[in-house]
Amino acid sequence: MNNQNRKLPDPFDSFVVGSLPRPKWVMEVVERRKNGDISDANFQSILDTAVPFAITLQEKAGLNYITDGEWRRESYVKVFSDSVDGFENDLIGVGTVNQDSHTTNMYPAVVNKIKQVKSIALNEAKFTTNHSLGRSKLLVTLPSAYTVGRRMWDEKFSSAAYPDRSEFIEDCVPIIRNEITNLMNAGFLNIQLDDPWLALLVDPEYRKREKISDIDKEIELSVKSTNKIVEGFNSVFFSVHLCHAHYNRLHGSEGPYDLIAHAFSQLHIDRIAIELASPVAGGLDILKTFPRDKILGMGVVDHTSKDIEKSESIVAKVEEAINYLGTDNITLNPDCGFAPSSSNPMDLDEAYLKLKELSVASMDLKSKYS
Repeated sequence: MNNQNRKLPDPFDSFVVGSLPRPKWVMEVVERRKNGDISDANFQSILDTAVPFAITLQEKAGLNYITDGEWRRESYVKVFSDSVDGFENDLIGVGTVNQDSHTTNMYPAVVNKIKQVKSIALNEAKFTTNHSLGRSKLLVTLPSAYTVGRRMWDEKFSSAAYPDRSEFIEDCVPIIRNEITNLMNAGFLNIQLDDPWLALLVDPEYRKREKISDIDKEIELSVKSTNKIVEGFNSVFFSVHLCHAHYNRLHGSEGPYDLIAHAFSQLHIDRIAIELASPVAGGLDILKTFPRDKILGMGVVDHTSKDIEKSESIVAKVEEAINYLGTDNITLNPDCGFAPSSSNPMDLDEAYLKLKELSVASMDLKSKYS
């Protein structure tokens, strides 16, 4: 991509991926809205009192790029169906990532042609900016078209509206582009597309469960839909986040990124954020082939581990990556969002301590290599 018109991050800038763990009472309010026990207006009013805490937590941790913690979202991908007509709730049963058959989360399925009815992330972005100290930059997160398609198209429920999953993904693209246009016009120029379903393809067990036989076809579908989304937005700094999915400290897949590594250079984005702290991701060898024209979003803390990584160990890990990539194109982030779904039982204070150590490492690296 032509970087002349966009503001890229500085080397070793610190990012959050997206979500923070919710306090129990916030989780309960999200569930009450889902069940229809409170109105959306009442829900938004209540969250208006809670979200500033999530914003301040990240700023106090010292991050360069923050979000609103995604506390208003039931999940990072359901935020799409919450803003777009054409879905019916609770049709697709999805087992938790440890494949525990006794625990099933229900997701919407697309059942009619889709049409956007309200903003996906614009209102969140405006609120965050209005309640931020202004020392950090805002990173706006949106689900990728491919991930929406993999999560919310089901042959049984969706084929009448969209006979093929790829047709549904194609229709998601202009909706996400419209949201980016509105964000850009409002001055929000740092946007992340969350595409964990691309990363899940590395796991043969996942491919077996999903009956995926042609991995190259899936990679092409992900890359092409993302490239269509970002085309022409020359002032926007785009990231793509890839991960192995998780729930309650357990990953939903595992495996190194080798099978999808060739897609990294095909993506027309600025930054690729990947898991590199967790052992399920296979280590730093993938950096041998990481494209030199991309910024690495380096996962340096394992969000599923209770251990608080010390800044010194983070610096040491980043210096291993420097041996592959140099110092100009590395940024720091957790492996994933701490709680991509509102029901994910993670610890908020633990997340704060991890982010604080990450930020200290970021500052130490900037001081050493500037």
